[in-house]
Amino acid sequence: MNQFMGEYNHTMDAKGRLIVPARFREAGGDKFIVTKGLDGCLFVFTEEKWDSVVSSMENLPVTQGKARKFARFLMGGAGECEVDKQGRILIPNNLRAYARLEKDVVLVGVGSRVEIWNRDTWEEANVYDEIEEIAEDLEELRF
Repeated sequence: MNQFMGEYNHTMDAKGRLIVPARFREAGGDKFIVTKGLDGCLFVFTEEKWDSVVSSMENLPVTQGKARKFARFLMGGAGECEVDKQGRILIPNNLRAYARLEKDVVLVGVGSRVEIWNRDTWEEANVYDEIEEIAEDLEELRF
C-alpha cells in the first residue's frame, strides 16, 4: 500500500487549484478522492484506499443513527479530483468552504491518506506540548 508522509506548504489559486507534491503524486497516481475530514481538514485518498473506506462504511449498520450520519458526512461530500498537467487538483467549492481553504494551505501525509489544512487552522490544531502524554495513552503504539 502507498504511504504518504511529510508536510508541505503550498498556495491555492483563486480558482481552487492546488499543486499536489510530487512525492504524493508518485505514491497516489493521477486521481484522488477528496472529502471532508475530521478536525476541520480535508482527507485525500487514492482510489484504492477509497474503495476500502467505502467498503467499511457499507458494513456499518444502517439502523444506527451515528453510522448513517458519519456515512453522509464522509461520503456525501466526496469528489474525484484528477491531477492536471501542472500537477494540480481542483478542490470543489463545498470542500474549500468546509475546510476554510483560501490561499495558504498545508498538505500533510498521514500514512494511507493526505490531509489538506488551512495553514492557520493547522498551526492552531497542531501544538505538541503534551505529545509524551498522548504517546503514553496509546498503549497499542509500539515501535
